[in-house]
Amino acid sequence: MAEETVPDKIKRISGNIYDEIIKEEKPEVSMPLRSLSNVTYDDKIGYFELDNKFKSRTLTASTVKTFAQTLKMMALSKVLVETDDIATKRETYYVSKNWGEARFHEQVESDTVMDDVEAMFMVNREQLGFIPEEKGGDIAGKLVVIDIDSETGKELRIDCTKFGSGAYSIPITVEHLKFETNAKFILAIETAGMFQRLVKHTYWKQANCILISMGGVPTRACRRFIRRLADDKKLPVYVFTDGDPYGFLNIYRTLKVGSGNAAHINKYFCVPQATFFGITPQDIIDYKLPTHPLKEIDIKRIKDGIKNDPFVKHYKLWEKALIEMTKMKKRAEQQALAQHGLNFVMSNYLPDKLKNNKTWLP
Repeated sequence: MAEETVPDKIKRISGNIYDEIIKEEKPEVSMPLRSLSNVTYDDKIGYFELDNKFKSRTLTASTVKTFAQTLKMMALSKVLVETDDIATKRETYYVSKNWGEARFHEQVESDTVMDDVEAMFMVNREQLGFIPEEKGGDIAGKLVVIDIDSETGKELRIDCTKFGSGAYSIPITVEHLKFETNAKFILAIETAGMFQRLVKHTYWKQANCILISMGGVPTRACRRFIRRLADDKKLPVYVFTDGDPYGFLNIYRTLKVGSGNAAHINKYFCVPQATFFGITPQDIIDYKLPTHPLKEIDIKRIKDGIKNDPFVKHYKLWEKALIEMTKMKKRAEQQALAQHGLNFVMSNYLPDKLKNNKTWLP
């Protein structure tokens, strides 16, 4: 049996709602609860999976507006998919201004309903025709990306070594891309500044690698690009972030195993083969790095991670690193390596990391 398409799913669910209304019954839609309390982690699978907690939305006097907004969002998605069009999250918010009493007053309301519809259909929002505002990330190094010319339908070969001091930007949709490379690994980098330093000095040539700028928590397009490239070319992925709870538990953890909020689609966007290559508490000591004191929010994030995060609970090395950071009460940025020279990161730090996998974290 052919897999049900997104428009078919929308027709089926909306048809069921219509039938229930005709029968004078209260229509109901259900979707998985999206939080860390509703995920499980198995390193053999490699990403957070949904557990079995669901929430329901029933049409009542108090929920009529949200229910109507959900149906209008589904209808807009159906039009987008059937006409091969797209709408940004911001555009979707403004489209709702035509929905009368069902319109959204703030974009956070629109985004929440969009996430609910995505979870309801167990697909990613790009398959529903909705795209984020932010770009995917930047690429430099030993990689040829094969795209398609939208006007001619012919293949376009994009050589990521030919951008000079610039970089190739990951598009919003990456499923159609193909790759050619003889690189040894992918280095995913948290900050644009560090990425630019490595690009300027063509570190990708020295290390025979592909550099990817994540720009903080990587977008879905960036994560999907890394996953597809790593899978297709059997490449290891090393992740270079700051040595702080945000770099550990927001940026790296999200890239490697996903999040509770997006557990229904983690299997598409996480990168299970990722290894942590960034600043660890031990690096702060070994490289005598200048530091900043942990903030209250940092300490809270660490405690919450140790207590509630299935990823940290599974990997004792991560628990140990977080406890060490709490005892030190210090955090360090990637750029702290510049204390030993602007290019110390290329001459010493990254080569040291590549030689000694005992300094890595899972």
